[in-house]
Amino acid sequence: MAAHRVSPSLNRLLFAVKYASFQSGGCAVHCNAQYSTVHSPSEKTFDKILIANRGEIACRVMKTCHKMGIQTVAVHSDVDSSAVHVKMADEAVCVGPAPTSKSYLNMDAIMDAIRATGAQAVSIYMALVTLCDCGRRHAIHSVYLIHMFIKTRVGYRTLAFVLLLGYPVMIKASAGGGGKGMRIAWNAEETREGFRFSSQEAASSFGDDRLLIEKFIDNPRHIEIQVLADKHGNALWLNERECSIQRRNQKVVEEAPSTFLDPVTRRAMGEQAVQLAKAVQYSSAGTVEFLVDSKKNFYFLEMNTRLQVEHPITECITGLDLVEQMIRVAKGYQLQHKQEDIPINGWAIESRVYAEDPYKSFGLPSIGRLSKYQEPLNLSNVRVDSGIQEGSDISIYYDPMISKLVTYGATRAEALARMEDALDNYVIRGVTHNIPLLREIITHPRFISGDISTNFLPEVYPDGFKGHQLDLDTRRELLASAAALYITAQLRSQKVLGDLSPVECSRWELYVQLEDGSHSVEVTKSGNVEVDGGKVEVSGQWNLASPLLPLTINGTHRTLQCLSRDASGRILLQYLGTSFKVRVLSKLAAEFNSYMPEKVPEDTSSILRSPMPGTVVAVSVKPGDPVAEGQEICVIEAMKMQNSLTAVKQAKVKSVHCKPGETVGEGDLLVELE
Repeated sequence: MAAHRVSPSLNRLLFAVKYASFQSGGCAVHCNAQYSTVHSPSEKTFDKILIANRGEIACRVMKTCHKMGIQTVAVHSDVDSSAVHVKMADEAVCVGPAPTSKSYLNMDAIMDAIRATGAQAVSIYMALVTLCDCGRRHAIHSVYLIHMFIKTRVGYRTLAFVLLLGYPVMIKASAGGGGKGMRIAWNAEETREGFRFSSQEAASSFGDDRLLIEKFIDNPRHIEIQVLADKHGNALWLNERECSIQRRNQKVVEEAPSTFLDPVTRRAMGEQAVQLAKAVQYSSAGTVEFLVDSKKNFYFLEMNTRLQVEHPITECITGLDLVEQMIRVAKGYQLQHKQEDIPINGWAIESRVYAEDPYKSFGLPSIGRLSKYQEPLNLSNVRVDSGIQEGSDISIYYDPMISKLVTYGATRAEALARMEDALDNYVIRGVTHNIPLLREIITHPRFISGDISTNFLPEVYPDGFKGHQLDLDTRRELLASAAALYITAQLRSQKVLGDLSPVECSRWELYVQLEDGSHSVEVTKSGNVEVDGGKVEVSGQWNLASPLLPLTINGTHRTLQCLSRDASGRILLQYLGTSFKVRVLSKLAAEFNSYMPEKVPEDTSSILRSPMPGTVVAVSVKPGDPVAEGQEICVIEAMKMQNSLTAVKQAKVKSVHCKPGETVGEGDLLVELE
């Protein structure tokens, strides 16, 4: 990871724009583990705030605004006209077509919306604030904005410094975040490629293609400190968040507090974070990010002058509503708390739920419509921050985040157990999602013991994520559950259609096909199941109309999900977070099935298919061109991330089926080789 050693003098830090701050993120809060509020109705803040964000970020700000009696204005693109954040707002203004550069990052349209609605404050992306601050401050009047130049100035900008720094280096967008516009380079060729992709992603995502080059520190922890400061010289640190579980430099699972920090290190990091905020006269909620090595030395990474995606876990352990505090500070009020008032109460964990395929590079984007969506809010101490609902579309234009799933407990073990239950009870249909990966992470022995770093995923899954790996006991549980579900469905069909059998059956001999082969299963009506000679007891609520199947298997509670089933016995079951394809056959059907010819798998070495839905940015070959193994063939952009697709063998290009600017779907044929 890229980093800068913290200097006591903080000489590398630059001043911040002194205007009052309201730069925020987050999302709609549905929360059993609620934060407290100290807002006084007599404390006047703003009448109306325009929120120049979309999705869960906008929803999160609106929830606190409504609680404080503040009217909200949503802006939206034409494809977001029915989005949840638009429905939540008191007013809504369309600011352009779907691409962010033409809508949510369209400064002129945002400024027109501010003037037209008479908003007194604005929650806005940092890049847009930069544009406003550099030429349109006179047009904003009393709109409250913030911009800190740390991210655009700390680090090295020119390629000439790479040799001085030494490899590896981190190339990243100066206005970036969320892993977009970020690449690690280990040699000169990767540096050139990194510049190309990072600058294009940065321009597409943030409207700013400027880049930084920084020294990359291998195998650290990523720990950040939440700060809160006002315009009267007061600043607090609100403890830390452990953010080391990442893929492609984007956080996946976060927790607060960290298992790694002792009180002395925590205080040292917190005090230096506050020193930083005071040195630049910062006023608002912000996050100071550090890299921490195995000896608890910590290095300054960057400061994010906004509310981070992972802010809910800080709210859970401190009881503060950070959006409310930001609004108060923006209006000019002093902080209500002293440092000694800030507690660590319990433990909170956040899982970022994405519309992504975790089996492809730990998560390539998925698109589609949420045909079924049910958040696990039936469980206690669960909070779901989301900006979507059943029927919402996950499109190629925006970040594929579905929600931030947060669980809370008096101890870390309680929070982890609740997260496991929440992931099992989370119903998402219509898009591929990353719940299988999230569940495997939080149940992995290394994560449970706290033995983590930013290299956790590639170290634990060096060959890529493969889903939950079944052992003998869990395989029997899965097969027994599938067989019991099959028999339940059969009995229900007989009851609906009429039982044609003259004798009631109380025992069934079945064969259940799994990837590892066919298994003999015997089911009795009393719920006893025998799998390959081993006994399994299965009981529960067999409500086939419900997406959830709460079962007790050998005395252990399990929540399964039946994702699909058909008349041929094919069942797709979500078990321990992972989807498993099984096929349940009667003894006679299994015998007939053995005579069916097997489907020959496609030769994927001679074709290149799109691994995700997106837009073709570049095609580097034409028919007849020779290509070497590993040579770039084309580039696909999805959710503002550019992905280079390469040849898996030395060959000649037979045909090209795509061109720059075209939209492609997952699995579409792009190039054929011969």
